[in-house]
Amino acid sequence: MSEIGTNFDEKTVEYDQLLSDFKALLKKNNLKFTVQREVILETLYNSDEHLTPEALHQLIQKSFPELNTGIATVYRTLSLLEDSNIVTSLSFGAQGKKYELGAKEHHDHIICTECGAIHEFVDEQIELRQHRIARELGFKMIDHSMQIYGICGQCQDKNKTL
Repeated sequence: MSEIGTNFDEKTVEYDQLLSDFKALLKKNNLKFTVQREVILETLYNSDEHLTPEALHQLIQKSFPELNTGIATVYRTLSLLEDSNIVTSLSFGAQGKKYELGAKEHHDHIICTECGAIHEFVDEQIELRQHRIARELGFKMIDHSMQIYGICGQCQDKNKTL
């Protein structure tokens, strides 16, 4: 029987290092370091949620109304961060992407296709099996992600009462 853990609030990168890497990334791409871009990074760092660009924008507007951060800035910054593997995304088809900081401990996702709830988990037996499969097939695994899609218990219960 495998142990499944779900506590992934631990960040593997300190914010100061992340900010330094972000500044270097901006410089490399001939982009200015702005307070708005820093707030986007900081908000992602401090969030335990998987955020759509719109939800991230709303959170920033609510927390930092004086900055007047545009949605286009959020999209461009997320794209840059994703291209540089600082953030990762989960795709929801027509619903778009949800983003999370890539500087967290490795974990996999189980996703409700009805309400969009995302739960993070690690199962050591699955991790070992993935490595074994890669090795048996002659692959050197660099990275992996696993996403399980289904309907959560709450949505199943709600559908029973309809």
